[in-house]
Amino acid sequence: MARKNDDQNVTTVEQGVYKVPDIPIKDLLDAIPAHCFKRSALRSSTYIFWDMAVIYGFWRGTKYLDAFITPEHLALPNPHLYTAARVSLWALYSFWAGLFGTGLWVIGHECGHQAFSESKTINNAVGFVLHSALGVPYHSWRITHAKHHASTGHMTQDQVFVPATRSDLGLPPLDPTKTDLLGSRVTEEVKKELWEAIGDSPLGAVYTSATYLLGGWPAYITMNASGQRRYPKGTNHFNTESPMFMAHHQGQVTLSTIGIVIWLSVLTAAIYHFGFATVFRTYIAPYLWVNHWLVLITFLQHTDPLLPHYRAPEFNFARGALATLDRSLLGDLGPIMAWIGAHATNGISETHVLHHVSSKIPHYNAWEASTALKKKLASAGIPIEGAPGGWAEVYRVFRECKFVEDEGDVVFFKNAHGLAKMRPQMPESSASDSGVEVK
Repeated sequence: MARKNDDQNVTTVEQGVYKVPDIPIKDLLDAIPAHCFKRSALRSSTYIFWDMAVIYGFWRGTKYLDAFITPEHLALPNPHLYTAARVSLWALYSFWAGLFGTGLWVIGHECGHQAFSESKTINNAVGFVLHSALGVPYHSWRITHAKHHASTGHMTQDQVFVPATRSDLGLPPLDPTKTDLLGSRVTEEVKKELWEAIGDSPLGAVYTSATYLLGGWPAYITMNASGQRRYPKGTNHFNTESPMFMAHHQGQVTLSTIGIVIWLSVLTAAIYHFGFATVFRTYIAPYLWVNHWLVLITFLQHTDPLLPHYRAPEFNFARGALATLDRSLLGDLGPIMAWIGAHATNGISETHVLHHVSSKIPHYNAWEASTALKKKLASAGIPIEGAPGGWAEVYRVFRECKFVEDEGDVVFFKNAHGLAKMRPQMPESSASDSGVEVK
């Protein structure tokens, strides 16, 4: 809660305290039942068939209903209403197909983590097909995503959702006489200065979040948008010489690019044969929803004023793994939609912290494993449950997470007034190694 001191023209905020964890990763893994680590290609495959069957069912049902939107079967007062009804029907199909298509994306993502089966060959073959069919350069993204897992929340090593710093945004240097480093106090002069520089209008937040959800994924893959800021301009997932990759990755990056070329070729041939309108409503619109859900889910997992980001002196793998949130996807729409959101996307949003602790656990075992892990974390006083994931939450987070300071080994987002919701409390014996370094 912010309050203004009129005598000093200063605003102060009561901050929450984030107890920086000091739990060895072995202790976290030991809290998970041993059978949760078992992987089965057969069981994993059933989820592919189920997701595809549901999507096919929605498509067949939509086609069937579409045939009845004619004057012979349905009396509407205006001819244009028939077109509107068809567009609405196919829009509804694209929403549900995109939601379950995200479930397929999640299974491909598990293949990249070797969580689909015990066989690396099966994992990579299935993952390559699934991700290529959804416009994802499988190996290229698998490589950078593994680096993200190794250095989650690390200011200079994490690969995506890296916060902008004060200097990145060109803001005036921090003046400790007018605002404090932790963001609990700021003068009206500085508040006005920051507001004018950053802006925080409701309309701007809606526009920014909407463009982010629609174009964030292709922008990251092709231009490193929201990626590691120390990478040079032009960094992308298709250049074998990109600093994201090592020399031995070149063949895998090339293969991933070939997969995308095949995908685009099939898409082009389908448009030529069936027509753009048919391909758009059948595949492209659901595909855009998949991209939307992918960005929404991952953004909210890693961005919140409650979450810390670390610089090397205070980073280690366990701290990075716990610097993320579980959220109930669509939970803001009630328990039924929460269940549907979790089921359709294979629980990727609801069991994400567990996924960072051990990414080889398949999603069907993640629920039990996550419950066990949360008991361990609760006893240590570490909260990992965020607000339900949805559009309103994206809007809120965009407004509250503007930048972090250039100084400090544990930093939290500040808003457009320079105030932060949280401050760190270090353990008595703070870790001082940099954890997993990714060169």
